Amino acid sequence: MARPVIAIVGRPNVGKSTIFNRVIGDRLAIVEDKPGVTRDRIYGTGEWSGRAFSIIDTGGIEIDGEDEIMKSVRMQAELAIEEADVIIFMVDAKAGMTHADDEVAQMLFRSRKPVVVAVNKVDNFNRMDDVYEFYGLGFGTPVAISGSHGTGIGDLLDAAIEKLPEQVDEEYDEDVIRVALIGRPNVGKSSLVNALLGEERVIVSDIAGTTRDAIDTPFERDGQKYVLIDTAGMRKRGKVYETTEKYSVMRSMKAIERADVVLILINGEEGIIDQDKHIAGYAHEAGKASVFVVNKWDVIEKDEKTMQLFTQDVRDNFLFMHYAPIVFLSAKTKQRLHKLLPVVNHVSEQHALRIQTHVLNDVISDAVAINPPPTDKGKRLRINYATQVATKPPTIVIFVNDPEIMHFSYERYLENKIRAAFNFDGTPVRLFTRRKSDSD
Repeated sequence: MARPVIAIVGRPNVGKSTIFNRVIGDRLAIVEDKPGVTRDRIYGTGEWSGRAFSIIDTGGIEIDGEDEIMKSVRMQAELAIEEADVIIFMVDAKAGMTHADDEVAQMLFRSRKPVVVAVNKVDNFNRMDDVYEFYGLGFGTPVAISGSHGTGIGDLLDAAIEKLPEQVDEEYDEDVIRVALIGRPNVGKSSLVNALLGEERVIVSDIAGTTRDAIDTPFERDGQKYVLIDTAGMRKRGKVYETTEKYSVMRSMKAIERADVVLILINGEEGIIDQDKHIAGYAHEAGKASVFVVNKWDVIEKDEKTMQLFTQDVRDNFLFMHYAPIVFLSAKTKQRLHKLLPVVNHVSEQHALRIQTHVLNDVISDAVAINPPPTDKGKRLRINYATQVATKPPTIVIFVNDPEIMHFSYERYLENKIRAAFNFDGTPVRLFTRRKSDSD
């Protein structure tokens, strides 16, 4: 089930990134007291009052002159209108209502999308006069907040959650494997969709970024049902169209959330670039089963070591996704294409694998016997038992005497032992350490 989307919009330097970080509980967005510093990681997830949601920080961009301010603000608002379920319209109490605020308000009002006005930089809640003028925007009662002090955030989330649409169950049956194709432009996502389907269902062009929106395409092969979710290309940032492309990233995030298996396409002809790592990171953080697909393998000059060297290059560049298998193919010529779906089926099974508690604890006990837990300041970690609490991805809770002395290196050792016993090919494994209470 895809999460609903909340977008934060507003002119540059009203504090969007600060609020974004407060909501997701992390400092993913760069925060600096000048306009236009939000450059990356504008997509996060949050939960409030039992509702999970995705949240987008539209950010500000560097601008020259009032015309450019309005142009950038207008573009961000238009994209937010298109993509979001609820819009948080952020304004600045200290600056008061500006012409730019009024312009955005008119666009949002015409959109008929639910809007919550957040009046930021209200550092003294005894002085609410600065807030009242924003009633004039026409979206009901504004919510006074202070990003720097963290006050009013709960009230803001209450107002936003109240306007979210009711959750709708996923439209596909449980036995359907949902496959998202992600990657930077021109790696061949649409060509791969066409190759798998055996027909020209998606427009293919050599121009980077010709696929604009996510497109769902159901098909069946050897009795297994699939849905391919093709996404708009993720482009390298820093281009003229930077702001627009943040939203193609957002669409890809939505596709990743809906997927069981994510195919991370890499252009075999061009090799791996930093943007590929960013894109793969989204799938990893979402806990999805993943497969690296090295496309355009037909145009590579090869000898007996080419595939081995490229495989090592992938492993070196994606250390955090050591579990993901690699498939080399050509969507254009269909060379090695037959190898892809069996791998998709396998990693989908591994992603949904559930281990019996007694079997899991046998593996943990053997691992502890081979390599006892470390001591910290004279106190030794004692592992009581472990249990799998979720699938997709496999999530295991390890109960111990003191979680503080579980070192990340020992946690990684246990993960490696669990993988050695149960494979978990193609899927991340989440390990959490909890204190065993006396009542357990």
